[in-house]
Amino acid sequence: MTNYKDIAEALERRLFELTGLVAEIDSELRSSLSADWEEQATQLEGQDALEGIEKSKLQEIRQIRAALQRIAEGSYGVCVRCGEDIDPKRLRALPTATTCISCAGP
Repeated sequence: MTNYKDIAEALERRLFELTGLVAEIDSELRSSLSADWEEQATQLEGQDALEGIEKSKLQEIRQIRAALQRIAEGSYGVCVRCGEDIDPKRLRALPTATTCISCAGP
């Protein structure tokens, strides 16, 4: 079994960072709107953008948690499609990868 300690640590750091970012976004989304209608329109547009960013960050959090779970279970680094080992270079570049390069292609 390959030791993925460095990858796990990097994933944990990223997870911590993303969790804080999502909390900041949530706080911003819950802030009250201005009484001025024009300002409200601008704020609502900003909220739409923040919701998109939050959705993306939450997806990354799910992927990181899944990768950490695979590391804990010992199945990390194995392609979910073909069962072959995922190239370590790919895992360093994309630590949440679940497929090898061959299976990830079109």
